[in-house]
Amino acid sequence: MVYFAQLTKMKVEYNRPINYWMSTNVGDLHMNTLIGKEISLKFVGQINCSVCNSSINKTFGTGFCYPCFMTAPENSECIIRPELCRGHEGKGRDVEWELKNHVIPHTVYLALTSGVKVGITRRGNEFTRWIDQGAWKTIKLAEVPDRYTSGLVEVALKEYVSDKTNWQRMLKDERNADIDLLDTKDELIEYLPEELQNFIDDDDEVYELEYPIHEYPSKVKSLNFDKTPEVGGVLKGIRGQYLIFEGGEVINLRKFTGYNIELTVGDAPTKVEQKTLF
Repeated sequence: MVYFAQLTKMKVEYNRPINYWMSTNVGDLHMNTLIGKEISLKFVGQINCSVCNSSINKTFGTGFCYPCFMTAPENSECIIRPELCRGHEGKGRDVEWELKNHVIPHTVYLALTSGVKVGITRRGNEFTRWIDQGAWKTIKLAEVPDRYTSGLVEVALKEYVSDKTNWQRMLKDERNADIDLLDTKDELIEYLPEELQNFIDDDDEVYELEYPIHEYPSKVKSLNFDKTPEVGGVLKGIRGQYLIFEGGEVINLRKFTGYNIELTVGDAPTKVEQKTLF
């Protein structure tokens, strides 16, 4: 079976295991059903900007043409550094976009991939964000009124915990099971300035995430459509926005947002045991 797709990040659903879908020419393809099968993804040479859809030769950032990279609110500096957000002051690349996306409640959270990291996301988007990062345990730390304030909390904690994900260790499922996220939350609260402690979230539930993976690799090798236009093999699993192939080759589909690909699916010699969803 052959599908055509203009890549964007896969859609996700919190379940056991997590469900993934890729948008294709015939609708959303349930990627979990491909695990254990031989698949190939071939870059066909066409790239489109993720904002204006113009045809481009290369992307800037995550799927932008250069003009959108420079002017689109989706790529403003506060996307990476939320403490620089000025949407709450009625400023930004697009004030209306800022009001809809940044001047709304945000959640600051702690996540475990290999070690603890601090992160932020819009309220209601928590599971999507956690899944995209490949976290296996998470807890909410604070609920704040806007992106700017979430950035203040994140900056205050960067000295004590990372704000980055080690993707290699995540894809090999290296995890520190001795870390207690609730204890970590209680410890980190003490490092926050008093005015930020007012935003601490009373929700102390620790969420655990399970990914659709048949076999984790011992070593990983990242693939790149610009260097290798056709990639594939037996799909062993999905975590974050990565496809994991037999032999430890992986590709981050989100990195290639806007790339047009041809996805070919064939049968593999063995089948993966299906797990019961919630």
